[in-house]
Formats: sequence, structure tokens, C-alpha cells
Amino acid sequence: KLANPISVKELIRQLLEREAVRRVDAGTLSDVEVQKLGLTFKALEKKIQEMKTIFGIKEELNLELGPLGNLL
Repeated sequence: KLANPISVKELIRQLLEREAVRRVDAGTLSDVEVQKLGLTFKALEKKIQEMKTIFGIKEELNLELGPLGNLL
């Protein structure tokens, strides 16, 4: 079963968010960069929700990995 494109976007968003948190915790981002990241992730989440509405997706986005289970 192929993953729907919105699930892939959600996976990428979560991976980027985890990396951003790691960098914030490490102190390698300026206050301005942290603020820009927050605004970017907020806009991305809004867009994903809009896409879910457009395509009638009500369930949580996830990727089925067969015997490995779900990715998200």
C-alpha cells in the first residue's frame, strides 16, 4: 500500500520539527531563528490541516510499514 502524499508531508514535518528542537536545545539557533522556525511549523501544520479537509481525511496521518508497524 502506497502512502498518501499528506502522510509523507506529515512525516517530513515531524522529522524537521525534531531536528529543530534538537538545535534549540543545543543552543545553536538565535532567538530570531527560533521565532522563524515556530512560525514556519505553525504555517505548515495549518496547510496540512487544510489539505486533510480538502481531501476528506479525518484519521491521523500515518505510514504502514508492514511487519514493522506504523511509522508515526
